[in-house]
Amino acid sequence: MVAKIHFDGRSSKAAQLRQMITSPELEFLLEAHNGISARIAEEAGFKGIWASGLALSAQFGVRDNNEASWTQVVDMLEFMADITHIPILLDGDTGYGNFNNMRRLVHKLEQRGIAGVCIEDKLFPKTNSFIGGERQPLAEIDEFCGKIKAGKDCQRDEDFCIIARVEALIAGWEVDEAVRRAGAYHEAGADAILIHSKRSQPDEILAFIDRWENRAPVVIAPTKYYSTPTDVFRRAGVSMVIWANHQIRSAVQAMQASARRIYRDQSLLEVEDTIAPMDEIFRLQGAEELRAAERRYSKSPRAETAAIVLGATRGKGLGDLTADRPKMMVNVAGRPLLRRLVDEFRRQRIRRIVAVVGYHSETVDVPGINRIENPAFETSGELASLACALPAFTDKLVICYGDLLFRRYILQDLLDSDGELSIVVDAAYEHLPISGTPDYVVCSRPDDLEIWRKDVSLRRMSNDAMIAGERAHGRWIGLLHARGRGVELLRQAIEELRSHARFKDYTLPNMLNHLIDRGHKIQVNYCHGHWLDVNSLHDLEHADRFATSD
Repeated sequence: MVAKIHFDGRSSKAAQLRQMITSPELEFLLEAHNGISARIAEEAGFKGIWASGLALSAQFGVRDNNEASWTQVVDMLEFMADITHIPILLDGDTGYGNFNNMRRLVHKLEQRGIAGVCIEDKLFPKTNSFIGGERQPLAEIDEFCGKIKAGKDCQRDEDFCIIARVEALIAGWEVDEAVRRAGAYHEAGADAILIHSKRSQPDEILAFIDRWENRAPVVIAPTKYYSTPTDVFRRAGVSMVIWANHQIRSAVQAMQASARRIYRDQSLLEVEDTIAPMDEIFRLQGAEELRAAERRYSKSPRAETAAIVLGATRGKGLGDLTADRPKMMVNVAGRPLLRRLVDEFRRQRIRRIVAVVGYHSETVDVPGINRIENPAFETSGELASLACALPAFTDKLVICYGDLLFRRYILQDLLDSDGELSIVVDAAYEHLPISGTPDYVVCSRPDDLEIWRKDVSLRRMSNDAMIAGERAHGRWIGLLHARGRGVELLRQAIEELRSHARFKDYTLPNMLNHLIDRGHKIQVNYCHGHWLDVNSLHDLEHADRFATSD
C-alpha cells in the first residue's frame, strides 16, 4: 500500500489541495460555510474544506441562485482561511459570469489564500442542482472551456486548482454526453472533474468513471447516493469525496430544536446541557491566543490588571429572587449585576475577570469571566472567598463586591491612583439609606474641597458610625485596588489571618484593619454618591433607576 501523503507545513494551501487531488488514496473534503464551521472541520481531522455555494447562501439567508454576490462570498472565505491551516476549495457556481469574471475571481481567491475553485457548466445565474435539475440548460462547451482557460492563464500559483463540474447527468443527459464534456474541460486545462448526480444509487457515476479511463482525477459529492459504501468509491478509483452540505444541515437542525424548546419552555433549563458551553465558543474563536498576545504586546497597564468579584453568597435580603441564583446574578434593568460589573471592567480595558462563586454556581454564566469556587461558602465569609482567588492574583488587582453598581469615573479614578493599596470612600454617606452591613471609615483627613486629589489614608474601618469616639468620615463602597507591593501585602495578610480561629468569619474590613495595624498605608479616594449596593428589594428598585439613568 502506498503511504499516505503528509503535508510538511511549508507547502502552500494550493499545493496541499493539489496533493490531495493527485493522492493515490481516496481523500475527503467537508463542507464549511463560515469561520467557526471551518475550524470545526479542521479540528475533526479533515485535510481540506469544501466552501459550499448552498451552505454559504444559506448562512446569508438567501437562495442558492447567486443571490449572494461573489464579493460577499469571497469576504466570508477570507474569515475561513484566516482561522484554518488547511486548503479550501470554493464551490464557485458558474464562475459568476463570463471568462473575465472568472479571471477576476481567481485573482481574488489567490489573494485570500484559497486553494482552488470548482465551476459548473450551467448558465449564470445558476439554480441548485437538486431543484428541477433536468430543466436547467447547460453552458456551451466552447464557452465553458474559455472560462477554464482564462482561469488557468491568470493564476499566479501554479498549484491553484480549477475543477470542472459536469452537470450533464443532473440535466438528464446520458453518460456519453458527460464524458464528452469532461474530455473537453480536461483538454482546456481543468485539474480534475467533478461528476454530479441526483440519483440515489451511484450507477451512472460508476459508469462515467469506467468510461473516463482515469484521464484526470475524479471528484464526487454523494449527497443523494449517500448509502453507497465508501469502499465502492475507493475501488472505482475516485480521487476525492466531498461531504457537501452536512455542517449547515446539522447546524440548522440543532438550532431549530433549541429554538423550539426555548420558546415552548420559556426557560433555558432543558437546553443548556444539550448545547456547546460558552467556553467552547471562546476557544473556537481563539480567545486564549488574544490573551497571550495582550500579555506580550499590550502596553496598557489596564490590560495587565485583574478584577476579582466576590459573589459566593445568596443574598437572602432579596427573597425569592435569589432562590435559584446568587445575588450577583439578579437582573438590574434587564442585565445581571455581574454582567454590569464585567462591562465596567472592560470599559477600563480590564480583561482578566474572576468571579468567586458558591451558591448556585452553575447559574453564573456571564461571558468572559473565569469562575473560582468557594466550596465552604455557606460557612465562611468574604475573606475566605478572597483567599480562594489567591491563584488569580496579578501585579495589578481590583477587588469588588458582587452587588455593587457605580458610575464609570469611580473605577477610572481608582485605577489612576498611585497608591500601593487604594479604596473608594463615599464622604456623602449620611444621605444614603442603610442596607446590609455598612463599612464606615475614619481617615487621616475628612473630605472637603481643599483636599481634592490630596494624600488621604485610611485609619480604621468599622460597622459602627462612631469609631473610637470619632464620627466616621465616610463609608467604604466595596472597591479595592492593589498594585505591586500592595498585592504582596494582601497575600501576606491573608496568610497571617488564616491561622486565626475566626478566619472563616472574617471580612475584607478585618483584612484592611490588619494591614493598618502592621503599619501599612491604604490610600483613600473620596467620592460623593454615584454608587449603590443591592441588599434588599428596596435597593433593587433604586438600582433599576440608577442603571437606566447612566
